[in-house]
Amino acid sequence: MEMTVAGLACARGGLPILEGVSFHLGPGQVLILRGPNGIGKTTLLRTLAGLQPPLAGTITAPAETVAYAAHADGLKAVLTVQENLQFWARIHGTDTVSEALEAMNLADLADRQARNLSAGQKRRLGLARLLVAGRPVWILDEPTVSLDAASVALFAGVVRRHLAGGGITLIATHIDLGLEEAAVLDLSGFKARYQSGAFDEAFA
Repeated sequence: MEMTVAGLACARGGLPILEGVSFHLGPGQVLILRGPNGIGKTTLLRTLAGLQPPLAGTITAPAETVAYAAHADGLKAVLTVQENLQFWARIHGTDTVSEALEAMNLADLADRQARNLSAGQKRRLGLARLLVAGRPVWILDEPTVSLDAASVALFAGVVRRHLAGGGITLIATHIDLGLEEAAVLDLSGFKARYQSGAFDEAFA
């Protein structure tokens, strides 16, 4: 599996925000996106995940190969931790719920309803969905929000195992995950010429 992005331009609210974004990722590679709030990290990730069309350029990795983790955890509050993962496993046709529970340290919480989890536990459950998706490309938008230091380290280990298995990972984060092998792409150099800079930073 490979991901090649060439000359990509994307918009927010109908206005160009990034242009000329290009990079290549092969099996086992990880790319960290950097840049100030409002530069367009989330917009780029949504475009790469197939959630909105690009203005220009090409993306080789098809949307069906991508697992996207955004700011929302995407949980069903009345279902238990295990039932939430089983729901997504059925959608993706996988059978890795037990492995996901262990990997994200959720086994002891398997029978607890999602609405009764702490913010950090909900985040770990949301990230555990990556492990039941069975998709080779992970696109992650600030994945460590609400996680304590131990959980950040736990998640970094999960990413390393995904890479070791030939997976690809693209992460927008301000946190150092300790992924020494990661390449870094600063989006400041791809700011669209017509971007006014007046966008609300909440939509970074």
